[in-house]
Amino acid sequence: MRINTEKGKNYEIRDSSLAEAGLKTMDWAESRMPVLKLIKNRFKQEKPLKGVRIGACLHVTKETSQLCDTWLAGGAEVYLCASNPLSTQDEIPAALVEKGVNVYAWKFMDTEGYYRSIGNVIAARPHITIDDGADLVSILHKLKRGETDAEIEIVKKVIGESTDIIDSVWGGAEETTTGIIRLEAMAKDGALLYPIMATNSSPCKNLYDNVYGTGQSTIDGILRATADLIASKVFVVAGYGHCGKGVAMRAKGMGARRVIVTEIEPHAALQAVMEGMEVMPMVEASKIADIIVTTTGNRDVVRKEHFEAMKDGCLIANSGHFNVEINIPDLEQLAKKKIQIRPFVEQFVLADNRRINLLGEGRLINLAAAEGHPSEVMDLSFSLQALASEYVAKSQKTIEKTGGKVIEIPPGIDTDVALLKCKALGITLDKLTPEQKKYLASWKTGT
Repeated sequence: MRINTEKGKNYEIRDSSLAEAGLKTMDWAESRMPVLKLIKNRFKQEKPLKGVRIGACLHVTKETSQLCDTWLAGGAEVYLCASNPLSTQDEIPAALVEKGVNVYAWKFMDTEGYYRSIGNVIAARPHITIDDGADLVSILHKLKRGETDAEIEIVKKVIGESTDIIDSVWGGAEETTTGIIRLEAMAKDGALLYPIMATNSSPCKNLYDNVYGTGQSTIDGILRATADLIASKVFVVAGYGHCGKGVAMRAKGMGARRVIVTEIEPHAALQAVMEGMEVMPMVEASKIADIIVTTTGNRDVVRKEHFEAMKDGCLIANSGHFNVEINIPDLEQLAKKKIQIRPFVEQFVLADNRRINLLGEGRLINLAAAEGHPSEVMDLSFSLQALASEYVAKSQKTIEKTGGKVIEIPPGIDTDVALLKCKALGITLDKLTPEQKKYLASWKTGT
């Protein structure tokens, strides 16, 4: 789909006339993100990011707008591009341009537009990178290594032949499980050239965003795409990590007749069974599935042998970061025709007339067909990202000495965010008595 975009000195978006709607949506999100608002108010006073250039590759949603607004409040220059071609909410870039963000994002980006936008962020020579899937980090490293491929050539049309832009980066932070896996592999090989804070590994991110955010928003995306009933269906979830657990939990809560999990790891499989799910191989699950959702971060989780076993009308969706979990080329090879049934539903008709319905082009269904995670849960994740940015800015010389490593967000930051969220929700915690503190201390010291 070819989209006409509107370009300015420091932006490329769909339509600037959407700004008013975007500002209203931003206000809606802000009212549901009280922890980030507290951080924003402090940033306004302290300006901890004054003179700092932040380059972000994120889903451009109403929640992300609040993170950008917080960076601006802290004194940063903000450069933002989309981390997924389908996830941008077009009114948000329009509003962010008015706020002063340099933004390059629109829904239904093609490959050229996607990498051109990353190039525009890289051209700003950011001090801090904030990633959702590690595409920005990956491109920076490819440039430094002098690699050449189609994506790099698109980026070079924006930035020229510069390969040293990565030298300006102090550090970064990564939002996703998939991104952390990529970055840890780079670090292990000695290929990662600057430290990245693992936002995704913090409890406030993976215990809430990944479970409750992914769970609800994935179901939301399936319902918006199809308007189908979950109750009475056989619902299959590939992978029982934090994201898969959330999807399975919500499917069960929506009345799915059977919730089946496919797994490769024995502990995850046992946990799924003990939480009331069935576990079986995908080749068996695909024979009886009404709905299949992938949440693994791996490729070819649903492939030819599974398509061949599926019953007529099966829905397939993905909630892993990249569109590789469902092997779409296999499906296209098996199909005699493809029909666009609804905006986010492609129906593949096989030789025997069985119909298999692919949702959201195999991309993140919660962002392709819906609006991503609810603001209330992103309040936690983006509060961590805001504080991680501050930490990198304040600890620039310290963390640079760690070299190319994936490092944890200090536990105190995560705890502070959790405590602020409890306060915002009116949750009062118990406190240890002096005797209890003494008792626990005796256990720790062995006295």
